[in-house]
Amino acid sequence: MNTDYLKNKRILLVDDEPELQNMVTSILRKAGFTSLRTAGTVRDAVDIAHEFKPELAILDVMLPDGDGFSLMEQLKSDSDYPILFLTARGEDEDKFRGFGLGADDYMIKPFLPKELVFRITAILRRTYKNENPMVTLKRCRIDFERAEVLRIQDEQNKTLPLTAKEYAILHTLYRNAGRIVTIDALCEAAWGDNPYGYENSLMAHIRRIREKIEENPSKPESLITVKGLGYKLIISQT
Repeated sequence: MNTDYLKNKRILLVDDEPELQNMVTSILRKAGFTSLRTAGTVRDAVDIAHEFKPELAILDVMLPDGDGFSLMEQLKSDSDYPILFLTARGEDEDKFRGFGLGADDYMIKPFLPKELVFRITAILRRTYKNENPMVTLKRCRIDFERAEVLRIQDEQNKTLPLTAKEYAILHTLYRNAGRIVTIDALCEAAWGDNPYGYENSLMAHIRRIREKIEENPSKPESLITVKGLGYKLIISQT
């Protein structure tokens, strides 16, 4: 099953060890995940979650100003997204408490990188299994399951594959269809949580996307530029 549509899900990692933050971030980026944020305390995690709106949180149990169990309750009171505990606390009592509070999985440090990626992917697939639709634009359809553009207006139906960056940009625009998505938000979706300096690269990717989805890329009808702000995707209503 194609899981590319999961790679731009927003993931929040909460752990007070900078080395572990860097290691997990590196593992997930190598696996293709593009939208990651980190926090080292309960307070920072809550503040970041309000702004970042994660779609998965990875929590340590032991934190400097509290614990992962109480943090999970705070996060879930704001929005009910999946939680994975990643902790050195391997006692059965802690596992039972985590699962009893509604955690989706519980991993013990140290861990295998491949297992972490597998478990995260499994959680996201279960939670967001219906978010890979066929989307109809004015001149084409986007198949997010296959990461392809179908040029249905051509005499011969062309199938044009999307690159990983094109997919991340288009999927972010689709999730906010009809609304302006800022340049910073699109850069973060494609290049991660340090998106500065990628504006020219984003423009180049937008141009290539338009070549795939528009009849006349120089006069776009579906992927619209909102000058000074960002871009907007127009979904066909027919």
